[in-house]
Amino acid sequence: MGSASKLYLLVSLMAFSVMLASAAGNFYRDMDITWGDGRGKILDNGQLLTLSLDKPSGSGFQSKNEYLFGKIDMQIKLVRGNSAGTVTAYYLSSQGPTHDEIDFEFLGNLSGDPYTLHTNVFSQGKGNREQQFHLWFDPTADFHTYSIVWNPQRIIFSVDGTPIREFKNSEKLGVPFPKSQPMRIYSSLRNADDWATRGGLVKTDWSHAPFTASYRNFNANACVASSKTASSCAAKARASGNNAWFSQELDSTNQKRLRWVQKNYMIYNYCTDKKRFSQGMPPECATANLS
Repeated sequence: MGSASKLYLLVSLMAFSVMLASAAGNFYRDMDITWGDGRGKILDNGQLLTLSLDKPSGSGFQSKNEYLFGKIDMQIKLVRGNSAGTVTAYYLSSQGPTHDEIDFEFLGNLSGDPYTLHTNVFSQGKGNREQQFHLWFDPTADFHTYSIVWNPQRIIFSVDGTPIREFKNSEKLGVPFPKSQPMRIYSSLRNADDWATRGGLVKTDWSHAPFTASYRNFNANACVASSKTASSCAAKARASGNNAWFSQELDSTNQKRLRWVQKNYMIYNYCTDKKRFSQGMPPECATANLS
């Protein structure tokens, strides 16, 4: 590379002001409680965050930083007991009508019935890529780690290190893929009894309020971006020694774990819903991307 090219690359990286973040999280440093009128709380010197929901309002928070590719981990303990009608949402999202989004949503249920873990991917404002699961443990009894690996090739959803879903980049098929819009982390606990539990048939029982979800051990090994371009983050990630997530894919062991989850715990897959897509399935469903 010539001196002029090297200078151009250096100036470009500086202008886009990006860095890689991998320090252990502190909620005071990393998050803002954005709504709820005191129902969201940061506790234990920034090591614990709680959201609560009662009849007047829920609550929510968002990350101070925007990220463009990375591995995001959060431990969450969901609402215990009768959580019917409640939704705990944890997701990455950009803003605007053509936003990108990567979703975990936990749909509450009656005591003794399993939560539904709802996942979705939005690209350029278009979603409709839902997969839903039950879990192989009680997500209300203790904290469990919910992770998103997001790189230019794929998005991997994992629970306690076990992959449950992979969404591959299928731009060659004309399917938009999130790769150029930085996203913040968001979470909220809110009432959604018009749809959340059995399609809205089971309503929220406010005698159990306040409902509470708890968060700890946030970690973002990710590219922190202050511009809306992927090139600088990609360059930084390639140059970093702590960037396994940037090219991460599922090895044979994790492919087997993924198939185990999808065989035993998946309850809905948009790629098999022929009634919904009667005019033709989404193009990525014809490939291995339906995993």
